[in-house]
Amino acid sequence: MTCNHCDNSGFLNIQQLPEALLENFDCAVILKWITENKDHDVSVCDCCGNGETWYGTPGEHFTGGDHSGSDGPYSYNGGLPECY
Repeated sequence: MTCNHCDNSGFLNIQQLPEALLENFDCAVILKWITENKDHDVSVCDCCGNGETWYGTPGEHFTGGDHSGSDGPYSYNGGLPECY
């Protein structure tokens, strides 16, 4: 399921990235840029990831495990992602 929180990009605040990074969108390159630059609010999405890495595919909700809410990354929210 596509993550609406980050518009399927896997990142929050991507408008703060340099234009060249947006044109040649590469998650590994963006992660490196995030660690090397400090004057920004760009981060891994906290809905399809935990703010540092993704639960699976960037921009997609976690699809494995228990969705009843007792286990998994969304257990705090009854098993549902933030933007469900």
